[in-house]
Amino acid sequence: MFEVFSRSYYLGRLYVTPTEGDHALMHSEQHERLNEEVYASGDGLERLDTPLVMKLESRHFAVHGGENVPTNTLALPESMLEGTDIRNPPSLREVFLARRDCARRLLEFAGGWQPDPAGTDLSNAGT
Repeated sequence: MFEVFSRSYYLGRLYVTPTEGDHALMHSEQHERLNEEVYASGDGLERLDTPLVMKLESRHFAVHGGENVPTNTLALPESMLEGTDIRNPPSLREVFLARRDCARRLLEFAGGWQPDPAGTDLSNAGT
């Protein structure tokens, strides 16, 4: 689903669609699998509910798992879709997934590795 793009990011394509929720979501099984593959160090102590850090266009945000989200879909709150080029969702888009070190820096800047039920917008965290 994602391939190496740079030292800081993987690149993938997901369907981007609006959600009525207040934070970004993707299918929970995909979220857990990506979390394990990309963020786990192999010592078995990582939390698999840590949010993934993704970037769409110029905006970073934390992504959590959600049972009701279709596979290969990134569900974003309407407020996060404002100002993007997405006009007729769901729309297949290139999405960047921050690699472990980049994600850790962004999440620590925005409040740590803890899942954020209010939805963390990392667009001002700098990269």
